[in-house]
Amino acid sequence: MSSILAEPSLKSDSDLYYEQIVDQARTNCKNRKPDKVDTSLLWKLVEVEKHYGVPKGLQGMLLAAACSESGYNPHALGDRKFSKKRKPKAVGILQLWPWWERGKYGYKVNRRDPIASANAWLTHITRQIPKVRRKCKFRTKKKIWVAAWVTAIRAPKPGGRCYEKPKHLRVLKKWKRAIKKKNRAARAS
Repeated sequence: MSSILAEPSLKSDSDLYYEQIVDQARTNCKNRKPDKVDTSLLWKLVEVEKHYGVPKGLQGMLLAAACSESGYNPHALGDRKFSKKRKPKAVGILQLWPWWERGKYGYKVNRRDPIASANAWLTHITRQIPKVRRKCKFRTKKKIWVAAWVTAIRAPKPGGRCYEKPKHLRVLKKWKRAIKKKNRAARAS
């Protein structure tokens, strides 16, 4: 496991935690078999997530979203039910729609490039934070990020999405429970 991570002499708690998250992402993604997961891609996504300063309680959110949306497949094509031409609108590791390529919000991202998609996705979430702070009046960083996350990935709603949660969060919570269980078992033995 430690050979996967570029080894500093001392690992931070965050690095150790991310090792566990990557292990869960590799082994517990229902949309991908563990032997088919590109672990180096998972670590690249972790680096993108670290760059955006995701709060500790939500670390792994990008991996959970990528698992849920595409099973970490950068060439995944989404369902065709939203398209009149029967061509998939959602493409890539995070199933981004065509407006991400057009630059409606200034992203102009190649949806099949997993790192560019991840950067655009997290940028879009962080851009929602000021609006969510004003509208939702949350005080904890985690609640603000969850509201920004769901606001960013779903269509706008007049009242906002303050008390909604993204489905990807279920995957992340499942992984965190498995990590806690594994850590308890390791301490007990």
